[in-house]
Parts: sequence; structure tokens; C-alpha cells
Amino acid sequence: MKKILFILICWLPTINLFSQQKIISGSYFPSSGEWKKQLPGLSGFDTIKLNEAMRYAIANESKNPRDMELSQKSSFGKEPFGEGIGPFANRGDMTGIIIHHGYIIAEWGEPNRVDMTHSVTKSFLSTLVGLAVENKLIKKTSDKVSKYVNSATLYEPEKSQATKSRIYPFSGAHNKLITWETMLRQTSDWEGTLWSKPDWADRPDKDSTKWHNSIRNKPGMVFEYNDVRVNALALAATLIWKKSLPAVLKEKVMDPIGASDTWKWHGYKNSWIEIDGEPIQSVSGGGHWGGGMFINAYDMARFGLLTLHKGNWNGKQLIPEEWIESSVIPTTANPGYGYMNFYLNTEKKKTAEPYKVSLRENTFMHVGNGTNLIYVNPKNDLVMVVRWIENNAANEMIRKVISALE
Repeated sequence: MKKILFILICWLPTINLFSQQKIISGSYFPSSGEWKKQLPGLSGFDTIKLNEAMRYAIANESKNPRDMELSQKSSFGKEPFGEGIGPFANRGDMTGIIIHHGYIIAEWGEPNRVDMTHSVTKSFLSTLVGLAVENKLIKKTSDKVSKYVNSATLYEPEKSQATKSRIYPFSGAHNKLITWETMLRQTSDWEGTLWSKPDWADRPDKDSTKWHNSIRNKPGMVFEYNDVRVNALALAATLIWKKSLPAVLKEKVMDPIGASDTWKWHGYKNSWIEIDGEPIQSVSGGGHWGGGMFINAYDMARFGLLTLHKGNWNGKQLIPEEWIESSVIPTTANPGYGYMNFYLNTEKKKTAEPYKVSLRENTFMHVGNGTNLIYVNPKNDLVMVVRWIENNAANEMIRKVISALE
């Protein structure tokens, strides 16, 4: 409690330094290296209720170890083939940013700290698939992935070109039928082993007799949150772009929105492939076995603001508006899920597994383990980044912030 009070006392003078200029009209887009601030009272918030929401968030910091490798071992490490193969990093304090009309009206913790963001990474991945469609590298998402991706050459510098290993991720009777759409919606039921991880080993069935004998579902029929399949999509996207996905993301999205140069997107130590003779790491869609996006809260908030404005940043359309609209269309097999990792509420129910957070209609979130989340509320022109909060406390924290605005 003393620590919480100390944080709040330190935070309150900071908020008093926020600009007292009233917002005139429209939304503000922060330039690179700068983000203007606004007193929450001038932005329409009840400051007493807002302080209560922040105190609630800080008091409900995640109880998982701050050592992310230890945290992984205590959860996913218990799975078959559960050992980490990507980098980890110790996390910082419980952190948050609240943005209204583009202005920061509150922040706490360590928003400048670069931390793992786990499955929020998936939203960056799906964005790059959308940009591949815009650039006509993919004709339409209903196309079979096998039409575009045949094989990948593993990076093995000790071998001659003729003897290097090749993998065929979308061959076989089942996998050749999988479309980009079903990969994006986690309904593909892709089967195989990628980067030493078999698909059945991710969140495996409690009945071990089904691990090697599961019946394949027709693509699009059954939702299953599965990071092996997400990594298969990341590999396919890398082969489509013929360059590293972090390089594409930096050029097409992060630099244009003024993100810092501190974020890094990692893959695994064994996920290197060769394209046109050059080694390229196929990145991961989260931190399930390490890796994924390492990023600070400000850069997460910029991405959230971009998706709030349907891919438009200060008049420049960086992501097609149609792609953002497609991303929030409910998945038939799971209406709480759009394209990865857009979580929805179209039926006034809780969002898709594994993140049980109630959302208002026409809002969405980018969510990852930790819990890390980017909450996007277009109706109220509101974006929130909350990091390292207990999963079962996120819903109440959001409710309290909305109550402070209303």
C-alpha cells in the first residue's frame, strides 16, 4: 500500500503539468518524439473517478513472476515441447496510458520501458497480411495459402545450396485447403510441426490419447487459439513479402506513426530461413515460447490510435480502411474474435478465450498474455494501454474509466 501511495503521489504532480489548453475540435495525432497532454477534467473526465480507476489498476498488478522466462515455464512450460526457444526479458511495473481525442490524459508506471507484449504481436502480424493484400501480393483472403506458398529453405550456412533443408508448410490433403482468411481467424486447424513445436502441443487436449489422433476439422469450422498456426501464418507472410516482417512493419506502419526506434520483433533461434540467398528470421506471433514484439506502451498506444482511426494517421491512409473493418467482423466459429488479435463484443458477451473481458458494443481490443491490452473505443475517441494487470481485473478497470468519462 505504501508503494501504491508513493506512485500516486509521484504521478499527481505530473498530471498537473499537462497542458491546460482546451481541445477545440477533431483529433490530435502525436508527432515523432512528442505527445501532448491534456488535463483529464478539461477532456471531460471526472478526475476523482479516474484516479479511482488508476488506483484499482495499480492494486491489481499481475501476480505472475516479473521474470518472463520463469513466468513462461510456470505456465506454457508445462506443456509438451514447452521449453522456450526465443528471447525473454524481465518486465517492469504495472503501466498504463489513457488517451482521449489523441491527447494523453493520464499515465502511470513505466510507459517508456520496452517489455514483451506477447499476443498483442498478432495484431501487427494481421496488419501486414492486410498490407500484402493492398500491395496485391495476395489477391484475396479467400485464396488458399498453398496457391502462394510452396516451400521455405532453412538457413543452413554450413550446407551447400543443393543440400539445404526445405519445409512445405501448406502441403498435404488438409493444409493445402487452408485459406488466408481461416489463418487470420484461427479456424484453419493447420497441422504439422514448425520450429520444433507440433500444433497439438500448444494448449494440448487434456486427453493425451487425442494428441496424435485428432480428427482434422474443415478449415473455418472450429476456432482454436494456437500459436504454432500463428507462426505458420508469419512464415507465409514472410515468404510473400520476401523480406523480414519487422522491416516491412517499420517502413509501412511504425515510422509513419512516429513510433520510437526501441521496439524489436523477435522470432526463435531456430526460425531462420533463406530468401534470395539472404538469412531472414521468421518472427513469432507472441511470447508463448519467447520472442514476439518487445515494445513500450507509447508505441502500443500509437498503434491503437491508428486502428481507432481505421488505419488513417493524420490524413494518410496507412492501413486500408476496409482491412480494419474486416478485422472487426465476428468470426463465425467464435463471434468474440475478428482477425488476430482483434477481440470484439458483438453479442454483449465476454470476448473470445483466453481473455475474458467484457466490452461495450463497437469497441475492440488487442490483447496478449501478461495481461497486456490496447483498448479501442471509437465512439468515445478513447484508447487505453494497460500492461501487467490481472486478467480478471481488466474488465472492472475499463468499466471504471468509462464511468469517469460519462
